[in-house]
Amino acid sequence: MPFNKKIVATLGLLSVVVFGAMTSITPKKQQDEGFKNLKVLPKNISNDDLHKVMEDWEHSLGVHCNFCHVRNEETKKMDWANDTKPEKEMARDMYKMMNKVNQKYFHAKKDSLGMVMQTGVNCNTCHRGTAHPEVVVPEGKGPGGTPPGGQPAPGAVTPDKKG
Repeated sequence: MPFNKKIVATLGLLSVVVFGAMTSITPKKQQDEGFKNLKVLPKNISNDDLHKVMEDWEHSLGVHCNFCHVRNEETKKMDWANDTKPEKEMARDMYKMMNKVNQKYFHAKKDSLGMVMQTGVNCNTCHRGTAHPEVVVPEGKGPGGTPPGGQPAPGAVTPDKKG
């Protein structure tokens, strides 16, 4: 049976290309041990998803990684698992609070990772790019302020009466 040299050469070249492509593909880096010290985020969170969450927090609070995380001076790298800074525990508490608010008042569901899906409120709702949002009470609306259409309560501190 005669064979066509062009077909054999094309098939040979194609198989070399396919084989080369298959061997050059490196599998995604599996995290054998996973992330260390995750307490409110899912243990099976992907590197990309964790990075997105941290980036959201970073932008919402107008901070960088070192706001919550410490650097290991021996290795010259960030020590992500270290809980030395109180800001890290506060971030966890705020995340839990946000999830409870979203579940209770906005009926948020959890996604496949067990994270509350974005709905209702998030970090930026209050922080708006500041690490420590200032509590602002509208003038005349706070305790001791002027009630709508009325006079201040007796002994109330008003802008013209400092007491």
